[in-house]
Amino acid sequence: MRLQILSDLHLETESYQPQPAPGAELLVLAGDVDSTWAGMELFRGWPVPVIFVAGNHEFDNREMNDTWPLLREQCADLGFTMLERESVVRTGADGRRIRFVATTRWCDFNLFGDAQRERVLKAAGYFMKVQRSTIDGLPFDAAAVRIEALACRAWLEAELSQQAGDWDATVVITHFGPSFLSADPRYGAQPGTASFCNADDDLLPLADLWIHGHLHCRHDYRVRSQGHETRVVCNARGHGKRGEADGYDGLFTVEV
Repeated sequence: MRLQILSDLHLETESYQPQPAPGAELLVLAGDVDSTWAGMELFRGWPVPVIFVAGNHEFDNREMNDTWPLLREQCADLGFTMLERESVVRTGADGRRIRFVATTRWCDFNLFGDAQRERVLKAAGYFMKVQRSTIDGLPFDAAAVRIEALACRAWLEAELSQQAGDWDATVVITHFGPSFLSADPRYGAQPGTASFCNADDDLLPLADLWIHGHLHCRHDYRVRSQGHETRVVCNARGHGKRGEADGYDGLFTVEV
């Protein structure tokens, strides 16, 4: 199955016109499409099925508990399949059945271990203030994000542990990066990187392809572990005014 992958278009401020990739059988939107949701309308009537996984900015200035059902309703109206701690199996033109395992997978701030936790959480405070979300009426701060993140991690681990099923390959979709290998090279091992990547390296061998967004740079690398090779792909566009969109290929596809 050939997948077109887009994320971090940030259409709330960016001017970008997405185009269907020739030969693609399915479009994956890996989050941060438009914090106002208005730009999602560009994907209505897309010529192939669309799977959408929410990014953190889909929740900007919103109450988390209210937003999930509203976002799901929006996606249903647009004809998308929205996945959050859910899996779905789709069949490609070649007859292969692909399992998509998906969750936003918020950051749990464990990227650098317990010793760096204080510095990491201090850096995380900035990003949470930018997002300005609430949960149960209280600030969706780093501590609250971590609770959500650990719930996502537990679900993901349990789902991926099911290796036997009616599918030929497994694709994981998260918004947040699964490994320090996905860190933005501009920032490297700075504490803030733990707000963008998780230490899910132990889960990588349970997937054939792992798609993520959030990092405003592109990645396409392979990790070999436990005798299994996993391809990790991020096709995030980012902000043009920062040069992040230079050379962006919105028609990028991968075969799985």
